[in-house]
Amino acid sequence: MDATCLSKDMADHGEVPHVLAVDDNLIDRKLVEKLLKNSSCKVTTAENGLRALEYLGLGDDQQNISNDNCSKINLIITDYCMPGMTGYELLKKIKESSMMREVPVVIMSSENIPTRINKCLEGGAQMFMLKPLKQSDVKKLRCQLMNVGS
Repeated sequence: MDATCLSKDMADHGEVPHVLAVDDNLIDRKLVEKLLKNSSCKVTTAENGLRALEYLGLGDDQQNISNDNCSKINLIITDYCMPGMTGYELLKKIKESSMMREVPVVIMSSENIPTRINKCLEGGAQMFMLKPLKQSDVKKLRCQLMNVGS
């Protein structure tokens, strides 16, 4: 069951899930990208929350611009602690967007702080995962999240 637990609907259509991975740490970003690619995901990376919002068409100067990127993202995975905009702040911006609110957001952190975890989950995060991520985490993530939309 844990080899490819992607939703039957996506598998039937031969679609590859597209994940936006956001982390200010290059090593962590590359690790997440590698793990997701090993699980047959298409990955786009961003080094901070502002870049992620720009990619999604939610930047301050893009409010009225239709953006093709947002419809292609199936999952957003973001670090919690980043300069300029935390993962929680990014989560809130995404959940405020009518175009993006249905896209699952996963928050990652190297700190296991229950109040932070609860705040993120209550704010709309699909999951909260501890870093460093492992392949088993990505498989679990894929199973849960790719079945959300089916």
